[in-house]
Amino acid sequence: MSKRDYYDTLGCDRGADEVVLKASYRKLAMKWHPDRNQGNGEAEIRFKEVNEAYEVLKDPQKRAAYDRFGHAAFENGMGGGGGAGPGFGGDFASSFADIFDDLFGGAMGRGRGGAAGGAAGGGRGRGADLRYNMEITLEEAFNGKTAQIKIPTAVSCEACHGSGAKPGTQPKACRTCGGAGKIRHAQGFFTLERTCPTCGGRGSVIEDPCGACGGAGRVTKERSLSVEIPAGVEDGTRIRLAGEGEAGVRGGTAGDLYIFLSLEPHPFFQREGADLYCRVPISMVTAALGGAVEVPTVEGDKTKVKVPEGTQSQKRFRLTGKGMPILRSRARGDMYVQVVVETPQKLNKRQRELLAEFDKECSGETHPEATGFFAKVKEFFQGEGA
Repeated sequence: MSKRDYYDTLGCDRGADEVVLKASYRKLAMKWHPDRNQGNGEAEIRFKEVNEAYEVLKDPQKRAAYDRFGHAAFENGMGGGGGAGPGFGGDFASSFADIFDDLFGGAMGRGRGGAAGGAAGGGRGRGADLRYNMEITLEEAFNGKTAQIKIPTAVSCEACHGSGAKPGTQPKACRTCGGAGKIRHAQGFFTLERTCPTCGGRGSVIEDPCGACGGAGRVTKERSLSVEIPAGVEDGTRIRLAGEGEAGVRGGTAGDLYIFLSLEPHPFFQREGADLYCRVPISMVTAALGGAVEVPTVEGDKTKVKVPEGTQSQKRFRLTGKGMPILRSRARGDMYVQVVVETPQKLNKRQRELLAEFDKECSGETHPEATGFFAKVKEFFQGEGA
């Protein structure tokens, strides 16, 4: 029985480019894969034909030979196949690399980058990352600080130096996988890899475990660390301390420690980025006649703010460079003072009399905003009644 034309097998024209060939191959390989067609002899034959055709046509030299001589190019050892046939040469496994993930979703224990990571580093697993929440004051965020913290974490066992084996002994290569950390299983045309069940992918086993750590290579202990908090940090800032997380398994690389900062509420200031906002109440007299008020600063001292005559409530004054430092910069934000005119309360008889006399002396120029508003209201209603 004569072989089918390779282009017909893949359903492509002779002028098809590499992208079209690959797409057709992936589609047909998934369609006729034995795992999806168990017990179907025809599917197995089709699967072989598809792989044989693609193995030839994906190689420019083999494709050129096939286009010129047809199937005869690969008979009697022609084409450099070494007599193995075009579909099962030394590069056979690579033909399936592009469809492994589609068919198995990575369950074979390998990805596009090679073997599974369970046995990486000779079985020395990386330690877990840790998180530590720290609350600081606004003043500490302004000045920066050195904080001392204590964290319970897994540290390398001092008795066995992290190996997990009893002092004086060493872990031995796993007999099941030969130290590879994975075992292979032949299934049809595939060789599947999975994590070794004996050593858990480490590649080694401990026959005589350390008495201090029970063979884990690490023990739980409270550690004291010094953390530098730079000036200008904001709420939610994250600080990474490399290698200060949990110790790795059996001498593996330690994880990292992440410090998450939050700022305590401040009695005077609200912060927006590098700027500070302070709400300051002033008397009606100060607002009317003008004056000066002392306000606190984040440095811990006071500064005077001049209030002009006739200042209205909610007026904002800007103090340049009096805000928070900008992280990793010499620049600083600004401080904004918002004055709120306080209405007098619990007046005595004399105060009431004085305010009444003051009101009699007032005119439209004394309260221009109120006079203008009510004038517009009057015009509006007169217009409605016309």
